[in-house]
Amino acid sequence: MDGFARAERRAAEALARAARISAWLESLMAPALRHVRSWVDRARQRRALEAVDDWILKDIGISRCEIEYVVRRGLSWE
Repeated sequence: MDGFARAERRAAEALARAARISAWLESLMAPALRHVRSWVDRARQRRALEAVDDWILKDIGISRCEIEYVVRRGLSWE
């Protein structure tokens, strides 16, 4: 096996190793990213509800003190 073939094989092995590491890191980061996205979405919902007039909140069935609960748990119409 000449030097070029050996270098080509090492490069292919390095790419395969990098792909495995990338997949591993992605599997570790995915839950954290989902958590951050969820936190950002809840913060956006909270700000939107806090900007709404009390009369509109009453129309949708919540009071200002229930905003945090509604954002975390959702509305229950039962």
